[in-house]
Amino acid sequence: MGKESKSLVFGASSIVCLLGYGLVYAALSSFHNPFEACNYIIIIIIIIVPFSIPFWEHQVSETNGSVHNKKVDISNFIEEMKESQHILMRRLLNKGEDPTQFDNKRFLCQSDIHSDGCVIDKQVVIEKDSLTIYVPSDEPQTKYAVKPYARKGEATAMNAVTPVHIIHGKNHSTTNLPACNFNHDVPAVVFSSGGYTGSGFHEINEVIIPLFTTCHQFGNEIQLVISDYKPSWIQKHKKYLDHLSRYPLIDMAKSGGVHCFPGAIVGLKYLDNIGINSSEVPGGYSMSDFRKFLREAYDMKIDHVAQMPLTTKPRLLLLSRKGTRRFLNEKKLIKLMKKLGFEVVVATPAVTRNLAEFSELVNSCSVMVGVHGAGLTNEIFLPDGAVMIQVVPLGLDWASTNYYGEPGIKMGVQYLEYKIEPEESSLLSMYGRDHPYITKSDPGSVWSMGYVTARTVYLDQQSVKVNLVRFRKTLVQALNLVGRSAPSLPPSN
Repeated sequence: MGKESKSLVFGASSIVCLLGYGLVYAALSSFHNPFEACNYIIIIIIIIVPFSIPFWEHQVSETNGSVHNKKVDISNFIEEMKESQHILMRRLLNKGEDPTQFDNKRFLCQSDIHSDGCVIDKQVVIEKDSLTIYVPSDEPQTKYAVKPYARKGEATAMNAVTPVHIIHGKNHSTTNLPACNFNHDVPAVVFSSGGYTGSGFHEINEVIIPLFTTCHQFGNEIQLVISDYKPSWIQKHKKYLDHLSRYPLIDMAKSGGVHCFPGAIVGLKYLDNIGINSSEVPGGYSMSDFRKFLREAYDMKIDHVAQMPLTTKPRLLLLSRKGTRRFLNEKKLIKLMKKLGFEVVVATPAVTRNLAEFSELVNSCSVMVGVHGAGLTNEIFLPDGAVMIQVVPLGLDWASTNYYGEPGIKMGVQYLEYKIEPEESSLLSMYGRDHPYITKSDPGSVWSMGYVTARTVYLDQQSVKVNLVRFRKTLVQALNLVGRSAPSLPPSN
């Protein structure tokens, strides 16, 4: 009976062992990155090892071999899995950096025109009270001060960013380091929610997209550590942040506690205006990948405008501004849009405040219309194939094309622009037709006046009264682009 029981144990062990190895293979081939697979495989190891050892001991005894020579070395296997973190960290190095140096030191601070930061692939100790990160090493001590916000050329923005201090070197040996109150199993990403956050355009360019390109390759196995913590900003982007990481956010300025991590990325990398230069990011992520991630995070249902039923009116989102660059004849404009067959949704600042709800609203629209401004950043939530119409005020041709037009095209949105004439600008009544602000509104002349002057005139003083006859043609073009046709109605005046 004992012999039969023993054979049953070996039979079960071998089956579980084979199943376990099959699961390991499936994990390696199914997950998008090795770090995500690592945790899964370690769980498999914990399950199968108790079954595997009797199996291997049995095999060795049958061949008179040594159990010690054949025994599975679990510690080495786990170390190999941990090496996947190094592979992912290595991808974050700037072009031109020496990867060999990083391989040897597991520590590198780097800089470019927009961003400063450090990539650390070894134990770090973060002391929140002093905003200090300790990195133990046998090398001479080096101190760094990093403002973890991707707009270092803008003094106004950087004045609102608190520096994080990094101390790397042997003068802070393990025995002298602050004791860990909290130990974490995943790397930290340290960034600031200061700077220009509050402007949707800057939030996307300097925080939201850089967070995606830094964190997404780790799955959601990353810990977000935030300096200059703004509760309102965190609440606004909560769904997005929760989708990036499955761990609670850490407020770096909140008093108390020393946190220890197996690695850290300090600072984010600016990539483009509402865009991603795929050659500069790990994994070659594109805006298509980013928009897919957004749809998952905000539970947006529509991937492409073709999914919208032709039996319903095409929905048009009109971005309504209350200060500068507003539509002076907005009511008549809405009336025209409705006559052309659109269901018009007017997005006032109050409507846009709840990003979780507003993103779904934008995603339900075939067309979005707005005067040049940060609100057009919401084109990132439009379905592929939708149309964004940008009304371009005097003097803002270059900014309109480069900030919203070309980025929209690159992300799969169809772009139309309506350039106003002097008669459609509020500046005409303020300065007269012969004033240089009107006659020299081309980009070169505008910005030769100096940034402050150009901004004051063309951004802060200007609103528009669109010519409804002219603008009707642009709206009809948008209808055609989304597979609809306009009724034969005379234009509204």
